[in-house]
Amino acid sequence: MDLKERLEAENIELNDDFYENVKKYKSHLLKWNKTHNLTGARDEQTIDEFIYDAVYPVKFLPKYETLLDIGTGAGFPGMILAMALRDTEVTLAEPLTKRASFLQFIKADLGLSNVNVVKKRVEEMDSKIFDLVTSRAVTDTDMLLKLSENFRDDHTQVLFYKGENVYNEIPDNMQHEIIQTNNRHYLLLKA
Repeated sequence: MDLKERLEAENIELNDDFYENVKKYKSHLLKWNKTHNLTGARDEQTIDEFIYDAVYPVKFLPKYETLLDIGTGAGFPGMILAMALRDTEVTLAEPLTKRASFLQFIKADLGLSNVNVVKKRVEEMDSKIFDLVTSRAVTDTDMLLKLSENFRDDHTQVLFYKGENVYNEIPDNMQHEIIQTNNRHYLLLKA
């Protein structure tokens, strides 16, 4: 089953532009990765897994006007979410020059006007409140909550892409939900 069939089997509806953009993104990522070592995903099958993992939350998330992705890396999950959620203004915080340059190139090449690439550590960014804050494979939940303090208010939701250890990282006195797939635990927090 290819990526599109898997997502459709989960009733995740994405427009044709998403799949066209993903095809271009994968091609660029495979080329850039040979020189710049952007991600551990070195083949199309692994990249498809990362894309599936990144976009799966579209199934259960409401619509948001703004999204901040902390430590986007080569685009997971922030750039993939930006491709899927074209009506959401997506800010990608990535401090490493080679990755930020790749993200900027993808934004331009795919014409993603809803993407803003910030080449900074999140703690160096100016405060701004977002509707949704996401992060994947950056650090533990407590540290992510500290790093995102200046970007959340009482209405912000937080979505962290976690593994099985998520159950040891659930913050006290925060409403939460864990959405589980075969390889991923999505920790959804209400600030």
